[in-house]
Amino acid sequence: MRARATTTVTIVRGEDTNAYNDSVSSSAAVHTGIIAAIAETSRRVFLPAEQAYRVIRTYAGTLPPNAPIQKLDRLRDERTGVTYLVTEIHQADNPAITLDISVELSRTT
Repeated sequence: MRARATTTVTIVRGEDTNAYNDSVSSSAAVHTGIIAAIAETSRRVFLPAEQAYRVIRTYAGTLPPNAPIQKLDRLRDERTGVTYLVTEIHQADNPAITLDISVELSRTT
């Protein structure tokens, strides 16, 4: 991994059903101890309908090139316990080396 790792994460994948047959996120870990860099960024946007500015928080992550990540997986930060949903995955092509995987995240509760 070429980015500076800030934490380790657990990849959680899949769904279960609860006692009421509702679909709920699985809590079973698929992979653990994967090094990662997660950063929060924010930007101000103007909403014309409300005539006001809002602060939008976004999260971005970087994982090693061989990380077994898929869209809609959840990343559980092992240091803080926060869980993020993977909304997009990007990995640039490079003929010389395999680059890190960049992911767009949204924080879940």
